[in-house]
Amino acid sequence: MAEHDIWRLSATETAKRTRNGDITAEAAVSSSITRMRAVNPDLNAVVEDLSDEALDRARALDKARASGAPTGPLHGVPVTIKINVDQKGHATSNGVMALKDLIAPDDAPIVKHLQDAGAVVIGRTNTPEFSFRADTDNPIFGRTHNPWGRHISAGGSSGGAGSAVAAGIGPLAHGNDIGGSLRYPSAANGVVTVKPGLGRVPAWNPSQKVERGMLAQSMSVQGLITRHAEDLHLAMPVMIAPDAHDPFHAPLPWRGQPLDGPIKVGFSKETYDFDLHPEVSAALDTARDALSDAGYQVEEVEPPMLREAALDGYRALMSEVQQLMGPDLDALGSATIKEIFDENYRQFPPLDPVELLQTMARRSLYARQWSLLQQDYPLFLSPFMPQPFFSPGRDAEGAEGLREALGSGLWSYAINFMGLPAAVLPTRLAQLPKGPQPISVQIIARRWREDLAVDACQAIEARVGRMDSALWQLMGG
Repeated sequence: MAEHDIWRLSATETAKRTRNGDITAEAAVSSSITRMRAVNPDLNAVVEDLSDEALDRARALDKARASGAPTGPLHGVPVTIKINVDQKGHATSNGVMALKDLIAPDDAPIVKHLQDAGAVVIGRTNTPEFSFRADTDNPIFGRTHNPWGRHISAGGSSGGAGSAVAAGIGPLAHGNDIGGSLRYPSAANGVVTVKPGLGRVPAWNPSQKVERGMLAQSMSVQGLITRHAEDLHLAMPVMIAPDAHDPFHAPLPWRGQPLDGPIKVGFSKETYDFDLHPEVSAALDTARDALSDAGYQVEEVEPPMLREAALDGYRALMSEVQQLMGPDLDALGSATIKEIFDENYRQFPPLDPVELLQTMARRSLYARQWSLLQQDYPLFLSPFMPQPFFSPGRDAEGAEGLREALGSGLWSYAINFMGLPAAVLPTRLAQLPKGPQPISVQIIARRWREDLAVDACQAIEARVGRMDSALWQLMGG
């Protein structure tokens, strides 16, 4: 492979070649930087270019390998980090103008773990203000665009990560997810993620001045967006390494015990208060058929209390946000983000203190119902969004805009409230009036079994393929 094409490789293949000496870490990093400089001006996915320090680090890795030092599992693999997580010496702005000079004193655990494994950070990716939108735009850096075209939002809040990795700016992109912020951008950009379950990946920012609220602690997780499902099996074991700064981290291995086959998969096309688009229905059929062909036993199952869990969870989160983030939103937020939150509060009315405590208690009920279901069905195939992904800025277009962009995401934030793992991957490329668009599905896994969801993603990919070649052809190479 020509050096200028190395950026096309998966993280797994990149690491294999750098570790055995077929290519240098410098060549791998340089190729991704060249790609970043070619496509990022149009996308605005990476908002802090770290090329110089990345190349210095890559050369140091090559020198260490040549001297006989052991190589990590991500040796020389280019990655990006979202700007709401601490990376020593760089601003953790979170898309907020008043925080643009908040320089991190040290690395967050995820940044440390990735770098300890040999990964090389080539840039930091965009997020909306406070990382709390289904779309990615902010007053500091502006809008991130979807590489499939400007008819589709890049998603949020990890929109920079999703756009970057889809376009070939590194094979791994860090992101996080409190209500869908790994899965929304993955669905929008036609790439793959697994939202880890509660406690799987240690989370902490050295720059933080106060602790996060309990809902944020129990719903928000750190993860990765990739183009290839196999790269999650390579990189997620690195991400889940323990760190004492997160006292609630669960130190479990990535791979759980093998299950007796065939693995049963629950299946539903239920979209509750929203219409199911024919293209989403077809994407679900494709995923179902691929899993059946791979030896899974897929059966239609009623999802227990999904709608109730979603609405309770998001109303509880809005209650916490209003009380704990509200003063910062009022003081530091733009007019746009304030209007979006006002609409959030109208559609998901915050709870009074007693209602909030009662809702938090019901969280166990919902999680228990799913735990019982997943004794028989370790995996569950569902829609992610009921319609093809929405247009840029849709969440800021009043009541109907927010309802389409966020209100319809019941299958997203219900899973955060229950703390379950869930993967999203594309299974269909739709040719819609506005242009081509990837359509994704969700695979929910039994607690602590992210590995099962990723296995299922690999099984589907092996039969239906990935989106990257079609996208890069559309982008002109």
